[in-house]
Amino acid sequence: MVHISQKLSMHLTQSPQQVLLSSLLQLPVQSLEQRIRMELETNPLLELDTDEELIQEQEDVQEPVEAVEGEENADKTAEEEIDWEEILNDQESFEPRIPREKTVDTYERPEVYQESLTDHLLSQLHMTELEAGDISIGEYIIWNINSVGYLSMDVDTIAENLQVESEKVESVLAVIQRLDPVGIGARNLQECLLIQALEEKPIHPEAVTILRDHFEDFKNKRFEKIAKLMELDLETIKALIAHITKLNPKPGEGYAAFVDNYVIPDLEVRNENGEFKVYMHDWNIPQLRINNEYRKMMLDRKKTSKETREYIKSRLESARWLINSIHQRRATILRVMQTIIEKQREFFEFGSEHIKPMILKDIADEIGMDISTVSRVTNGKYVQTEWGVFELKYFFSEKIKSDEGDDVSNKMIKNLIKEIIATEPDKKPFNDQKIAALLKAKGYNVARRTVAKYREQMMIPVSRLRRKI
Repeated sequence: MVHISQKLSMHLTQSPQQVLLSSLLQLPVQSLEQRIRMELETNPLLELDTDEELIQEQEDVQEPVEAVEGEENADKTAEEEIDWEEILNDQESFEPRIPREKTVDTYERPEVYQESLTDHLLSQLHMTELEAGDISIGEYIIWNINSVGYLSMDVDTIAENLQVESEKVESVLAVIQRLDPVGIGARNLQECLLIQALEEKPIHPEAVTILRDHFEDFKNKRFEKIAKLMELDLETIKALIAHITKLNPKPGEGYAAFVDNYVIPDLEVRNENGEFKVYMHDWNIPQLRINNEYRKMMLDRKKTSKETREYIKSRLESARWLINSIHQRRATILRVMQTIIEKQREFFEFGSEHIKPMILKDIADEIGMDISTVSRVTNGKYVQTEWGVFELKYFFSEKIKSDEGDDVSNKMIKNLIKEIIATEPDKKPFNDQKIAALLKAKGYNVARRTVAKYREQMMIPVSRLRRKI
């Protein structure tokens, strides 16, 4: 008997320019400047354009130009009939005639580059044996890890945004949590310390047991109770506790430390007579153009060898892609920012108390882009508003139903929790159940475990540890 099986598979691949654009979208303005200057050093066909006529007045939004496609069959020889003169003189299609305006306040800038936590994790992620789809999930997870190393978004929310199963996100997260530094991407302190304890060589099983089964007692320093439950003497328990305290509760610290002290907004939103306008702070980004000497060499077939023309052709494509991608990066960021303003207009009018629940998918659907693209745009980029400087990720949050049936952002709930804790009695701080009851009195039916989750995300200790004598 002959068995015939057929397997249909589809692989999505990105063009070199798409890959380049994706990488540029992730970069904040300072890193973009560094990347461009690096490209200037490595690609001889690129040079700075100092023509002041290209610096035009600031416009509100500039629509993206069509992506410049590479010539078909790029592996063909330069001897083929290619109208290089037309290509090389086609300046309008790829010169970055980008409006600039140097109105941003002067910020002190760091002099020494330090690898960011995100870059450190992404480089490791791409060295794993994960499949391409899992790599994309991993990138999304990493972009949502905060400065101290904790995952700032629920697994279920990530799964919903990416339209994948939660179990798939969990499996990828498990890989990330064992990258360097171990424990990165944990959702709470217990998970962070437990991961580190399980990765120790040699492993200390009693320490693992304390973290896994007696964490509340550990946090509240009920060592006698732990000793009794584990049937160990108190001195042994104290030694185990001393070992646990050597683990790192904030594995993300130590990367790109200057970010906490220097914030360079990529954008500014101004209220001009009731109309919100967006401005890019990219006046310091170098203007690029194609080197004219190489243009002449390419057109001179008699004096320029075939090998040289082939090299110039490859460098020309790379230069054109870079220039065009810089232009498209700017247009995409502006488009995303404009849409955020439309969705969060009340925030820009009245302040952070009026932020609405919104997820990445809301913006992606509105502008017809992938969720991953919106995530790249909003990660690590800041906007100056009249209410302060905010990371673009700030405008995204989960929703909670109020007693009136309205959707409320979890950021507003977190702010309320902060306010409640700030006014609690010093000698008798509110526990999570009490905070939940106070929220309910304000019209927000939030479960005790949700209060605990938000409190942990904000790095606020339990009531017992907040007590003041």
